[in-house]
Amino acid sequence: MTKRVVSVSLGSSRRDSVVELELLGEKVVLERRGTDGDFQRALCLIAQLDGQVEAIGLGGIDLYLWAGGRRYAIRDAVRLKEVARKTPVVDGSGLKHTLERRAVAQLSGIIDWRNTKVLLPSAVDRFGLAEALHQAGARVLYGDFIFALGLPVPLYSLSFLQKLAFLLLPVLTQLPFQLLYPTGEKQEKRVLDWRSRYYAWADLVAGDWHYIRRYMPDDVRGKSVLTNTTTEEDVAFLRERGVRRLITTTPRLGGRSFGTNVMEALLVALAGRELGEEEYLRYIDLLGLRPQVLELQEEA
Repeated sequence: MTKRVVSVSLGSSRRDSVVELELLGEKVVLERRGTDGDFQRALCLIAQLDGQVEAIGLGGIDLYLWAGGRRYAIRDAVRLKEVARKTPVVDGSGLKHTLERRAVAQLSGIIDWRNTKVLLPSAVDRFGLAEALHQAGARVLYGDFIFALGLPVPLYSLSFLQKLAFLLLPVLTQLPFQLLYPTGEKQEKRVLDWRSRYYAWADLVAGDWHYIRRYMPDDVRGKSVLTNTTTEEDVAFLRERGVRRLITTTPRLGGRSFGTNVMEALLVALAGRELGEEEYLRYIDLLGLRPQVLELQEEA
């Protein structure tokens, strides 16, 4: 019996794709379906899929934002999750806290983190990655104020970011999600403004692809990007701007790397239930999931 996993995304439907795989003796179909920022359409699609697929991933939106050991539910995402009564709905946070943490350690053979300046446009949706970079000794610029709120306030202290998050996230997570993150057509539009200077500072840009792409200047020669959810078109976009290396924390399947929400839904489908952190790590080992590195300029 073929298992089906669908990511329902608030992002552009132009990025939709379907891949068939055989993993651990199971046939699985992974599908990504964008709703172009239409929240009502996403609600209806999840309702239609409920009970018809093995797992649903939420794309283009997080269920939770994190700071330290605390998590804060995003109101709009909870509304989407609660539509499904039978099928598990996940947002990728389980993998972000396991796969992405591990990726930093695995990359230490090719990246000298202690001598690397990293721009992380949004840390609160990838706090595990933020902590791993900090522990590896990288100098990290946490860009949550800059890229989510549009305020020229660079933060270089993870502990200070955490304290601010404790104060602000209970309020911010109650706002309409589109105020915090680009959805639908906004994901396709680039914004070239004062934020470009933070790319110039960094050796490597890490985290959410849509934030990275939206504000990336035309010339980022020699820099590296650590992300996921990249298509062949995205790879060409990076190569044209001189990016030296693209590292994806999820494997490339059918010419693209899927988001953590899709991969987490895949693991839930294989297990037949929602998983805890240790179980995610076990499946990561079973499937041999490791960062994938593309040397863009050498390929050209």
